[in-house]
Amino acid sequence: MEVAPEKITKKGKPKWLRVTLPTGEKYKQLRGLVDTYNLHTICTSGSCPNMGECWGEGTATFMILGNICTRSCGFCGVKTGRPESVDWAEPEKVARSIKIMKIKHAVLTSVDRDDLKDMGSILWAETIGAVRRMSPSTTLETLIPDFQGITEHLDRIIAAGPEVISHNIETVKRLTREVRIQAKYEKSMEVLNYLKNAGARRTKSGIMLGLGETEEEVYETLRDLRANQVDVVTIGQYLQPSKKHLPVKDFISPEQFKKYEEYGLELGFRHVESGPLVRSSYKAHKHVN
Repeated sequence: MEVAPEKITKKGKPKWLRVTLPTGEKYKQLRGLVDTYNLHTICTSGSCPNMGECWGEGTATFMILGNICTRSCGFCGVKTGRPESVDWAEPEKVARSIKIMKIKHAVLTSVDRDDLKDMGSILWAETIGAVRRMSPSTTLETLIPDFQGITEHLDRIIAAGPEVISHNIETVKRLTREVRIQAKYEKSMEVLNYLKNAGARRTKSGIMLGLGETEEEVYETLRDLRANQVDVVTIGQYLQPSKKHLPVKDFISPEQFKKYEEYGLELGFRHVESGPLVRSSYKAHKHVN
């Protein structure tokens, strides 16, 4: 029997979405470095609820290829429009930030760059290479776009050798056209399967809940991800970035997230991170081994 998600009320967000302010010596140290050197992380710009915990464990997320996306997904707070020219000095800048912050595990992500012939894959590979040169002990996760499924671009990421290659499915099949607009559910599954077959060490994907999906649709998505050889999955609550974005339909209870975690582990995922405040990079350092 399907468990009904917690419905939104006029009282606003439920208590389990309340976040405490980041603390700890490691967090304070990294916060000081970010401010002093004017470093850019998704952790700070995206006001991630897990920033203190992740920074305390030596993990941070960096976005490359600018901050304007060529796609207009209904859930995403990144600006849509015509991106600026590629900054070919960016790989060194990102690598320098990671070295200054003494990051143990870095997550790299990017906007979609459908305007570029290589869709940004060359700069992706150069960024991975720059981090390897400057911080050889830092492990890497690359949270990549679908590159429209073009294997030539995917192969560049695989060849660069990050420990984890991630591509988020974001939502269930029925809601994909509304939530991701230009992306396709089947294409993302094909990308994830190709990555594993072509030599990716570990593959990963993520789902947001609260957009109107049913419990069975979440189970179906988990089964599809596992059938396409995904090793790690993250499941978190969708929160509306602004009034212009898709509204939150449901707040999913911690108990329901636990059910999804248990189901995912039964399917054979190596790791399942499932909870209201879970984001793609949550506990990312644990997904390497």
